[in-house]
Amino acid sequence: MSLIKSFLVALAMTFSAATVMAPIAAAQGTTVVVIDQRKILADSLAGKDIANKLKNISDQVNRELKPTGDSLNSEGKTLQSRLNGKTEQQVAADTALVNSLQSFQRKSNEFARKRQIAAAEMEMTQRKALADFANALRPVILEVVREKNAKIVLDRSQTQYVDPTFDSTSLVISKLDAKTKTISVTRQKLPIAPNQ
Repeated sequence: MSLIKSFLVALAMTFSAATVMAPIAAAQGTTVVVIDQRKILADSLAGKDIANKLKNISDQVNRELKPTGDSLNSEGKTLQSRLNGKTEQQVAADTALVNSLQSFQRKSNEFARKRQIAAAEMEMTQRKALADFANALRPVILEVVREKNAKIVLDRSQTQYVDPTFDSTSLVISKLDAKTKTISVTRQKLPIAPNQ
């Protein structure tokens, strides 16, 4: 769902001024075009392409993290069985066990850091893909606005009721599909900070 939310935020910023002016324009008989941004993202070829590519990248990240996660899980179970029945004093006296616990903690912390980095990179990848989608969508919306001689564009989520004759979502999707079938989605990486 965050994919849709991010997209909506990006497009809402683009059209926020139109929302403020809508009541004034409607009172003056201005033509209004209504689009459903969620439907455009979900049903357009480019939107489906982004969703598939983001899923593939997410699956790849999970495959990269899984071996380490599985190894840590197994090591944690082994350590837990070694700890069972021992008092704190017995654990403290077992140098090999203490070293194993410290090593496990370091590896666990490093794995948690890698997961955080992967999550941040996935979020960056998603934002970039949605920004590229918005850039591809913007001229299509403007084309529909010109064709309909509209002065205002509203998102369906910003309205209580829309007469179907004002809804141009299908037209926008068909024009977007004709112009942009795919969006390039590449995995974004955080810059690597030099060790200090």
